[in-house]
Amino acid sequence: MGKIVCAGLGPGDPDLISVRADRAIRGAAQIAYFRKKGRAGQARRIVAEMLAPGVVEHAMEYPVTTEIPFASPEYNRLLSAFYDDWTGRLAELARASDVVVLCEGDPLFYGSFMHLHARLQGVVEVEVIPGIPGMTGCWNAIGQPMTWGDDAMTVLMGTLSEPELTRHMQAAEALVVMKTGRNLPKIARALTAAGRLADAWLVERGTMPNQRVTPLAQADLEACPYFATVLVHGNGRRPIADSAADAAE
Repeated sequence: MGKIVCAGLGPGDPDLISVRADRAIRGAAQIAYFRKKGRAGQARRIVAEMLAPGVVEHAMEYPVTTEIPFASPEYNRLLSAFYDDWTGRLAELARASDVVVLCEGDPLFYGSFMHLHARLQGVVEVEVIPGIPGMTGCWNAIGQPMTWGDDAMTVLMGTLSEPELTRHMQAAEALVVMKTGRNLPKIARALTAAGRLADAWLVERGTMPNQRVTPLAQADLEACPYFATVLVHGNGRRPIADSAADAAE
């Protein structure tokens, strides 16, 4: 019996994949990856030059993504059945050899693999290889420190309601908003209400060849890709020279 190995791919640049994940991917006899039906899949594109000849590929195609509201009972039913089905299929595939499951970012940080991980416990051995979270690649693309001193960083999902986004943004110091895409206009309105829009950045496809970094106030809110993150930097405590402190007063 083999095992399920989930390899975190990091933010998108293949050079940012860990040595351990790289070794697992290049040596895989079987790989599995999530994708939207009819698409190649971002995870598959990241590892395109790394796969061994003859590797067997298993595309796990979501039955639904944004076609129906994520909070609806039907969405929950379809996704639950999808994860249940692939739990059984991966366990069966692992009878032949290890299966390397690809996951963008870090698998246990809002990754789709989490839903399989929970179901696979006690069914088959599971190994998770950490990856650099996508937001880390995004704030490095901006080139500014994300947090200082005692700053607390808040990570939000753009799928939250506008009032909930606004409430969290008003209390945040450093701020990351994931799952943007079609939620970007709502996110911008919430940032405006919280008084944070002027300090916000939009990073599209962070670390990838077509990366774009834009102040959110200047961005096209109606043309945001799925792989995009909104960031507001913290501005907390830091050591400064006495002369600078006196000038500040």
